[in-house]
Amino acid sequence: MNGCVPESEQAWTVGTAPGIFPSIGQGIALFRRPLEFLNSLPQQGDLVEIRLGPQRAWMVCHPELVHRILRDTRTFDKGGPQYERLRVLMGDGVVTCPHAQHRRQRRLLQPTFRPARVAEQTDVMAEEAQLLCRDWRSGQRVDVSAATLGLTTRLISRLLLSDSLSPAAADEVRHCLAAIVRGLFVRTVIPVDALFRLPTPANRRYRRAVERVRELIDAAVAERRRGAPRDDLLGLLLAAAEAEDGGIPVGDREVHDQLVSLLLTGSESPSMCLASAFSLLARHPEVERRLHAEVDTVLEGRLPDADDLPRLIYTRSVLTETLRHSPPGWLFTRVTTRETELAGRLLPRGTTVLYSPYLLHHDPESFPEPDRFLPERWLEGETTVGPHGALIPFAAGSRKCIGDLFSMAEMTVTLATVAGRWRLRHPAGRVAPPRPGATLGPRSLTMICTARGDATGGTAPHAVALAPGSPTTESGPEKTRRDGDNGVHHA
Repeated sequence: MNGCVPESEQAWTVGTAPGIFPSIGQGIALFRRPLEFLNSLPQQGDLVEIRLGPQRAWMVCHPELVHRILRDTRTFDKGGPQYERLRVLMGDGVVTCPHAQHRRQRRLLQPTFRPARVAEQTDVMAEEAQLLCRDWRSGQRVDVSAATLGLTTRLISRLLLSDSLSPAAADEVRHCLAAIVRGLFVRTVIPVDALFRLPTPANRRYRRAVERVRELIDAAVAERRRGAPRDDLLGLLLAAAEAEDGGIPVGDREVHDQLVSLLLTGSESPSMCLASAFSLLARHPEVERRLHAEVDTVLEGRLPDADDLPRLIYTRSVLTETLRHSPPGWLFTRVTTRETELAGRLLPRGTTVLYSPYLLHHDPESFPEPDRFLPERWLEGETTVGPHGALIPFAAGSRKCIGDLFSMAEMTVTLATVAGRWRLRHPAGRVAPPRPGATLGPRSLTMICTARGDATGGTAPHAVALAPGSPTTESGPEKTRRDGDNGVHHA
């Protein structure tokens, strides 16, 4: 990647992907060795030509170019293989709709995700986080991936639908997600439709999962129409559908599309981040000890509430660094709506352009020692987005994730609640790397839980003070360097 200089003086470079991933095999390499493939690209230039099956595409490797794409949504609209597949699943909801429809939809939905509304949900988040680990026992093996996905599915369904989606239905959505996210990624990187019309077991599982999620949402909407109005996103949508204000009406299809898209994206990504955070903490005991010290000092054994969130500074830094190190949303596509110039290359209308938060987050020019897990990056002296605006776990611009505040709040509450009571450890042996999917993170993470008071050398909740100069607060690159590099490499 080129050094960051004023845009007027920038000499953007273009290139083609390395010979070790030739032609149509690049799509297969992106599927089988995605992070290795991505990390090979910046040395080829800031804009690199790749192939996704028979399709030609361009990968953007510099953060300033990525921000140009994210700011200019008229020219670089949501599209390409990824969104073509997502629209089959989610329709034209706020996550997937084209630029022309986005502003109206976002304004309609925004009240549900405003800071005051998110703060009102904090008690619900803490309640669900407590239930997550209530029945754990020291020495028990816990399916962390399933637990976090169950939690985030319940939380987003309560925000969107109150109790219209039963616990059994929410659990069924969780099971459907596993097949959906796996199938979406394969369909993005190898966009050959004929392959996915074959009656293979994987294709059948994907189609059935998609159909079942739609059925569950439709049943929840039908149940609500028969009942009393509720103060949730579904209630907002139904009220808009009945309003006669002369605007574009909200039809049944849009109600369905908004709920499906927000339910699926609001469940999967935060669950992957939480699972990655627990895995990384187990590999970095000094980070874990400092997290425990903060949680014990701030919460003193109780559940977190909205007033605690600004005080859980290190907890949030752990999550921010997890989002940098292992961003759940790691690869996205856009499509040009007109002929345009990018990095000195003239791109015709209809060109597929890709960008990867993982690639940007692991560039050493933006984040020194990018494979190391260092929450201290975010405590002092760093901007909220890192050098060059390279930290983009929730995207940027007008299409930044509508639920970013909600996701950060639920992850902070969950991490603090669990960390206040439990330590999680990997079982002996090699930790299996996560399989590639529509999101990045461990999909079958099993860990052993130990109550904090029972852990060797551990402490009971609220027994450690976070005091300057204490052993539990020593941090920073020098301390981490003495502890050794325990960075996790997902492949």
